[in-house]
Amino acid sequence: MERKVVLAGGTGFIGRYFQKKFLEEGYEVVVISRQDKHLSWLDHTGIVDALDGADILINLAGKSVNCRYNKRNKEEILESRIETTQILGNAMLACENSPPLWINASTATIYRHAKDRPMTEADGDIGTGFSVEVAKAWEQSLFAFKLPRTRQVALRTAIVLGEDGGVMTPYLNMVRLGLGGVQGSGEQMFSWIHIEDLFRIVLFLQDRPHLSGVFNCSSPNPVSNRELMAALRKNANRPTGFRAPGWMLEMGAAVIRTETELVLKSRWVIPERLQKEGFEFWYATLDKALKHIMH
Repeated sequence: MERKVVLAGGTGFIGRYFQKKFLEEGYEVVVISRQDKHLSWLDHTGIVDALDGADILINLAGKSVNCRYNKRNKEEILESRIETTQILGNAMLACENSPPLWINASTATIYRHAKDRPMTEADGDIGTGFSVEVAKAWEQSLFAFKLPRTRQVALRTAIVLGEDGGVMTPYLNMVRLGLGGVQGSGEQMFSWIHIEDLFRIVLFLQDRPHLSGVFNCSSPNPVSNRELMAALRKNANRPTGFRAPGWMLEMGAAVIRTETELVLKSRWVIPERLQKEGFEFWYATLDKALKHIMH
């Protein structure tokens, strides 16, 4: 009997990768998105039919945070996450045979700016500010649904590294343009995960019916911004790069319409729960991840 996965918001960088990998694993893949060729978010009956009897629901939907946090963008970032999660939750309630596992995206940005110690699921400090409020509301909208037949998991995902898109494209462009020096102080921590390990975490959680709740999805070896930029320069064969102090990043962010938080916030996150459960990362070090992605 063919296994089925429903990928909500499955047309972005992570969604495309997951779709390819699940097809290779022999799954039928149903994608919910705003694009015409996929199941529409407005089609409640179609979503219920897709979910009924599926093995897993993965929700990755949400407007990109790579933009300026003006009033309109803030509203869209928040609403795109809450609204889609609620649509899926209501469809799950209408299923006769709902999937045994619902995985919802979340973000490691939920933790505070941390330079003193790493943040784990058990003792990480939740931060403050707009992106943290979005993350909290996103998780609350998932766990508000009471689904006795379905495990609910929120993946607090660090910055995802992979070949075809994501943050690698702008970072490598900066390095190739000679702008690959440290950003800000260079001491801020950079938590990251290789996209293949993120996919493997989904399969790992699927195989362990006792696991639910929140999981940090990040390599066990975060690096400082200084170490990150040095590794990028090395792999791109660019021995030097100009440093970008905070004030310069603020000016540049206004021009390219993004937020400096994406670069300057110290994200120091450790995947304690996954490690305790025995998950092994294929790409545990940045060097190994970059070698695979760039070569």
